[in-house]
Parts: sequence; C-alpha cells; structure tokens
Amino acid sequence: MKLRIAALLLFTAATPGLRYFHYDRAVFNTPAQPGQTCVTLDPEVFAQSGPRLASLRLYQGNALLPYAISTAATLQSSPQTITLLNLGLRNGSDVFDAAMPAGSYSDLDLSINAHDFIATVRVSGSQMPSGQATSLGSYTVFDFTRQKLGRSTILHLPPSDFRYLHFSVSGPLRPAQITALTAHRQFAGAPPYVTVAATPDVAQQGRDSVINFAIPPHVPIDRIRFSIGPRPINFSRQVSVVIRPSSPSAQNEQPAAPIPSYGNLLRLHTTRDGHKIDEEHLAIPASWSASSFSSPTGTSWTITIHNQDDPPLDIRAVSLQMIARDLCFDAAPNAIYTLYYGDPALSPPRYDYATLFALNKNAARATLGPEQLNPLYTPRPDTRPFTEKHPALLWIALLAAILILTLIALRSAKRLKPSA
Repeated sequence: MKLRIAALLLFTAATPGLRYFHYDRAVFNTPAQPGQTCVTLDPEVFAQSGPRLASLRLYQGNALLPYAISTAATLQSSPQTITLLNLGLRNGSDVFDAAMPAGSYSDLDLSINAHDFIATVRVSGSQMPSGQATSLGSYTVFDFTRQKLGRSTILHLPPSDFRYLHFSVSGPLRPAQITALTAHRQFAGAPPYVTVAATPDVAQQGRDSVINFAIPPHVPIDRIRFSIGPRPINFSRQVSVVIRPSSPSAQNEQPAAPIPSYGNLLRLHTTRDGHKIDEEHLAIPASWSASSFSSPTGTSWTITIHNQDDPPLDIRAVSLQMIARDLCFDAAPNAIYTLYYGDPALSPPRYDYATLFALNKNAARATLGPEQLNPLYTPRPDTRPFTEKHPALLWIALLAAILILTLIALRSAKRLKPSA
C-alpha cells in the first residue's frame, strides 16, 4: 500500500515538459499591442486535456505562461428566493412587495400554488420602500395543465437594479396561492454557446421521439437546444434525458447507474381571455450533468420527447451545447503562443494570475488553429517501482515462497514422525 501511495504521489507531482504533450494548437491573431487577450476553447481541447483541463498549458516559445479560464456562467449566481412582503388584496387585485438583493437581475419566477389559471402581473420598481415607482411592464402568467399546454410563471423583466419591487396580480388567484419569488441574476449579455454535438436524426420508438449522442470525456454540456418546424403552432412536451458511461467502468463490469433529468418543450402563441401569450422554451438547461455525472470514457446521452397521444414534433435538429470558456492571458506585442495538452500525468495548474484575474471587457480576441499531434511528443518514462510495473511477478514470488515453505514443513514433519 505504501508503495502504491508513493508511486501515485510521484505520478501526480509531474512537471510539464514540451515533449510529453500529445497535442498542440497554435494561437493566431494575437494583438500588436500588449494587453489581456482571450481565446475560446473548443470541445476538442476539453476532451484531450483531462478532467478540469488538467494538462492544458500555454507556452511562448519554450516559456510556460500563466492563464485564467473565464466563463460567462460565472457572472450568474444561484437563483435567490425572495420573501414576499405586505401580501394582501387591494381593489380586487393581489398585491405584494419584495426587497431585492443588490445588483442587477432580470427574470423573476413566481411560485404559484394553483392550476388552470391565467393572470396579469404588473410590476414597478423603486429605490426606497415608499419612493416614486417606475413601471417595469405587465406580464402574463398561466397554467394550462388541463389543455396540456404547459405552464409559465416567469416574468421577463428588463435588466433592473431597483432595491424594491411592487406587484399587482389581476386574475383568479388568491393571495395565499402566491407563495414565493425567485430572482435570477442577469448575465452581462447573453452567454455565447459552443455546439459540442448536433444531429437531425430522430428515431420513433412507439409514441416517443428518441435522440442519441456520444460525448467525449470531460466536455461540459450546459444546455440541449431543439430546432422545431413551424407546425404545430402550440405544443407542450415533456422531455427526459438519461446519461450513461460510454463503456463499463474498469472497476465494475456493470455500467454505472444512469442519471435522469427532465424538462419541458413549450411553444404557445395564442390569445386567451384577452391576454396575448407568446412563450417559447426550446432549450433545456443541462448544467446538472457536469456536476452530477462524469466518465473517463465519455458519456452516452438518450434524449426522449414524450408525445403522448399527439403526433411527433417536426424536429429539424437537436444540439448539445456548452457555454463558451475562454483562456485569457497577458499577451506581448507580436509574440507567438501555443497551447499544449494531452499529458495525463499533469494536474490542473494553479496560478496567481488566475486568482487575481479580472476580465477586461475590451480584451483582444485570438483564435485557435487546428489540433495537431505534437512533433516533439515522447511518452513519459514509467517511473513506477518494479513491483508496480510487474505485479504478476510479485504473486509468482509469493506463491513460490508458499510452495517452498510447504515442502520444508512436509519434510520436517517426516523427520519428526516417531518410528513404529
């Protein structure tokens, strides 16, 4: 056991060396002036760099350079539940206030304990609890469960930073049915996505539409995007997603238990009771997959659209996408940079640059060249102890020792046996 631990520590403490990287990528279009420069990483880099981009390194010539990974998702915090204040009934409408957290927010999600309703929510904001309020618009919330047309209780506010919001809800809801409010932090602009895999191939299995993907290891998936034809105009379909390892674990002949997830595809363009409704949800967040499930051999995704008794949707394409991750560094004028990766002995680097990193919104943009085999590549020498390299010899030696001891014991027993 001690030998195994020592060998493991020696293996994970490996230092980078240009000849040990399997792949390299040229960095093009670096700026002529010094300053922060960012380049978007593609899925191939994640697949070949190991978990958490462990082997990814940036070089200027033979010099190793620090970098930071910038992700648009880091600009969004976890949704925050807001306590409702002064909830009651006024002039036939449900009214309440909410003290909002500091900073900018956009979408608000009302928790409504009711079904089969349609209502209008008017929202205004102010910086003081009783200050002059600014109208933020009127929004329709609905639940058409009985008609199988889904539910929407999200208020798509313009980017706002009011400390206090005021709500008035007109419709069949009672104050006790409005239970909470959830605020979603605003992205600094819509996050850009990179397509990891896409297919137009949809198989019909009974009433279900099924799409399958094989995803390389270590590639994050942040959402599933559906492209659906114009007919039908209105639909609501439940979607289930199951993720499995692409091959059984080396430690267990049975595959790991699949990780399921569920979402809903919705398109609704109609007018109900004088309310114009235009809702489309054709993407399902999948960020749960990165933290809930991983496999060193890659993953197999099965996406199922449950059509029930309705005809299948006209699905033009389905794509798995990740939020763009940028590698950022301080570039020198007209310098030549290269990314290297593909050394499984390395662990993720730790740089002061990354700890102190602040993204410059005016950072220069560079591009990655095609992935190439490193012409200097040489496999790392195997530094494990002899017993780790040849474990079978240890068992052979142990069995030989047992056999010799058994023979000695039998010979000694014959010598000590009393004569008749």
